Amino acid sequence: MTTFVDRVELHVAAGNGGHGCASVHREKFKPLGGPDGGNGGRGGDVILVVDQSITTLLEYHHSPHRKATNGQPGAGDHRSGKDGQDLVLTVPDGTVVLDKQGNVLADLVGQGTTFIAGQGGRGGLGNAALSSARRKAPGFALLGEPGEARDIVLELKTVADVALVGYPSAGKSSLISVLSAAKPKIADYPFTTLVPNLGVVTAGSTVYTIADVPGLIPGASQGRGLGLEFLRHVERCSVLVHVLDTATLESERDPVTDLDVIEEELKQYGGLDDRPRIVVLNKIDIPDGQDLADMIRPDLEARGYKVFEVSAVARTGLKELSFALAEIVAQARAAKPKEEATRIVIRPKAVDDTGFTVTYDADEEVYRVRGEKPERWVRQTDFNNDEAVGYLADRLNRLGVEDALMKAGARAGDGVAIGSEDNAVVFDWEPTMMAGAEMLGRRGEDHRLEAPRPAAQRRRDRDAERDEAQQEFDEFNPF
Repeated sequence: MTTFVDRVELHVAAGNGGHGCASVHREKFKPLGGPDGGNGGRGGDVILVVDQSITTLLEYHHSPHRKATNGQPGAGDHRSGKDGQDLVLTVPDGTVVLDKQGNVLADLVGQGTTFIAGQGGRGGLGNAALSSARRKAPGFALLGEPGEARDIVLELKTVADVALVGYPSAGKSSLISVLSAAKPKIADYPFTTLVPNLGVVTAGSTVYTIADVPGLIPGASQGRGLGLEFLRHVERCSVLVHVLDTATLESERDPVTDLDVIEEELKQYGGLDDRPRIVVLNKIDIPDGQDLADMIRPDLEARGYKVFEVSAVARTGLKELSFALAEIVAQARAAKPKEEATRIVIRPKAVDDTGFTVTYDADEEVYRVRGEKPERWVRQTDFNNDEAVGYLADRLNRLGVEDALMKAGARAGDGVAIGSEDNAVVFDWEPTMMAGAEMLGRRGEDHRLEAPRPAAQRRRDRDAERDEAQQEFDEFNPF
């Protein structure tokens, strides 16, 4: 059964915002006490948080679909809906977040580092928040926004200072087991190590981590063996250690050729040319191993490598190796720029930034309006309510959408689409009409105001009777 997973595809969905409430306050002797509809609650976010106690993405391999809770709708008496609860997903240190196209969205390193993978939808405003001097008692409320849904890829890149690389059965697992307290699986057959192993080494005052990367073979950078799956785990290391087997039982192999093959695979993978290298000649406790080490060491040193002869079984040469690694790690840490506290930078938008664009789509023969505000307003509009649609049209007009359409060459009856190509509201544009999915009514129309008002009706009837009487008098009295 798989216990280590370092790459998963995660489907996250933030919570939807709650709908606003359209309500009118009513009590005895106050049948129309004014609007009192509350706002909808905000949808919960999906948040990734680094937890250094976690070492695998196995949990998300089994349950890749995650959703935060929705916000609750508003209610009368100015009661706002409850916000949705954020969904916090813990990930290992060194997790990289990518989109489906492979673009890096975030690199999560360090305990507590967070990334919002899905933004919760805003709650809709109730009619109390929408009331104004012109619209004293709105008969509508705004809908809650849908939460952000996306597919992301999580890749784990081990955070280690030293990476041990080499052919299968070169002795990497044995070496990490004697340098640290790690207890990897050790056996006398290839590909014993199927997952990266981490160990902590103390050398003097320096404490560093060392990773045993599963064995590489020719073609690893193209996917052969386990190399492609685990080469990403050496990307963050400060030093690469080539572990060469000086007592291999395969007659067609020799340590120098093994080194050249692994270096070629690292070159093909890319991004590791600047890392210092150390060569470890392992298994010198075997007589033939010591003889071969003495033979190839001058050649390796002539290439510029620091060479250490060790035996994980006899525990010889380990102290010199651990202190040499500690020195390189300390130098790499000192060369890194000093980490500073995160600064919050506020960049307000320019005053003349309209926040939307109008372009003509010749294929669809529509004028396409794209922008954060127009698209959000469309999503929050109840198109079954004429007054809500009229309110949307007023907002778009105040934003300057109608003027922009005219400047772009739009004429009455032309098609206009607000939103993306796959999820747009399309309508035939009339400058004096509201904007919506259907022509539901004229701009700003409020059907509640069409109800008869007795006092006004009596005045109109009285004026009509007076006008009729005056007309009859004029007809019988021409002079």
